[in-house]
Amino acid sequence: MPDRFDYFVIFAEMRTGSNFLETNLNAFDGFQCHGEAFNPHFIGYPNKTHILGVTQADREADPSTVISAIRDRSEGLGGFRFFHDHDPRVLDLCLDDPRCAKIILTRNPAESYVSWKIAQATGQWKLTNVKRRKDSRIDFDGLEFEAHVARLQEFQVFLLNRLQVTGQTAFYLAYEDLQNIEVMNGLARFLGSDERLEQLDDSLKKQNPSPISDKVSNFDDMARALSGLDTFNLSRTPNFEPRRGPSVPGFVTGAHASLLYMPVRSGPESEVLSWLAGLDGVPVETLPTHMNQKALRQWKRRNMGHRGFTVLRHPVARAHAAFCRRILPRGPGTFAEIRKTLRNFYKLPIPGGHPGPEYDTAQHRAAFMAFLEFLKANLAGQTNIRVDAHWATQASVLEGMAQFALPDMVIREEEMAVALPRLAADMGYPEAAAPPAPEADGPVTLAEIYDENIEALAAQVYQRDYVVFGFGPWG
Repeated sequence: MPDRFDYFVIFAEMRTGSNFLETNLNAFDGFQCHGEAFNPHFIGYPNKTHILGVTQADREADPSTVISAIRDRSEGLGGFRFFHDHDPRVLDLCLDDPRCAKIILTRNPAESYVSWKIAQATGQWKLTNVKRRKDSRIDFDGLEFEAHVARLQEFQVFLLNRLQVTGQTAFYLAYEDLQNIEVMNGLARFLGSDERLEQLDDSLKKQNPSPISDKVSNFDDMARALSGLDTFNLSRTPNFEPRRGPSVPGFVTGAHASLLYMPVRSGPESEVLSWLAGLDGVPVETLPTHMNQKALRQWKRRNMGHRGFTVLRHPVARAHAAFCRRILPRGPGTFAEIRKTLRNFYKLPIPGGHPGPEYDTAQHRAAFMAFLEFLKANLAGQTNIRVDAHWATQASVLEGMAQFALPDMVIREEEMAVALPRLAADMGYPEAAAPPAPEADGPVTLAEIYDENIEALAAQVYQRDYVVFGFGPWG
């Protein structure tokens, strides 16, 4: 057998045909599959106490001992079956290992759900003698089914992304493929074997061969529930933004207060920082910041009961702030190179220098609308300019934060005058004042140019934020 893989894993779920697949793999002389090696309730099979000498207690202490045994002591190429609720410690071990062959088995989720419910009702999870088949009709539960599908999809997307980022591929099988001997022999070829089966194993029988309509007592309810599912994910908000990191160096802690401010750029940062510094009566520039993840973890350990928070701003106001602070003017803190490219290549109608007295409301509105059009392309991955944190979607910014820690509180800008003093009071600062009201960005304020056309365009640009956070029209 060519030395391509050291072992294999079958990613499957209950009622997808994984028992049948394992039985046929074990029919090859060169393969040995060891069941559900990492099922939290047993090791391999319900009636077994060990896999190749490794006990369940050994596995709990160190799951790699099972993989090592399967890899080194199997008769031929060893493997195991893995479901989404098995020991998650195993995933990094096998997914990042190119010497581990990945087999992904799926089934129509409606069929697997009904089969799962019947098996629960009858207690019969495997059938070898048709005379002993137990039958049952089940009641379809729409909410339970949606949760079932969500779990399956989440795990499948996770597997796909991990294989993508590690540059690997898997052998994909559908439930219907299991009856195709050519596909089974193709799987053997994928695993590196020249051996071929002449026929499939017939010891396992299909347990529920009748149509789904005969297996479900409330089939009409099931049909109505399924018709409401977005099978092709048509309602998903497209997201072509690059994934963001947590940006920990930009986080700011209180001087003494156990508060962690996790800023969203182009929000009311200066006002929040002024409020945070005021809690302990220190200058803003002395607030601890520019920490790495290790230093911030140490701060968290020293400040038990700490609270992290961030403040969201309406997408229209945030885009306008980014435009007025980073693009329109010239000088420290602005994006000079991006400004130049936007003027020369994207024809953004802004002055070559700093806006002067002749720069009026009409010009500002036209320039801001053009900037929103640029953002629409930029966030869709259609420009060669970076998606900067000052105008990235707030949803992606929070997703990046979550790689380190989620904020305890997500506060809207219009609520912070009440929410921040309440938070401070909870942290031992009962006399905390409200933060200063944010000043309108200029030279022309958003209120002077805002209309339904700006709102409509911003809603297209930041559709993801409008959907995720439920923003309505600005103001």
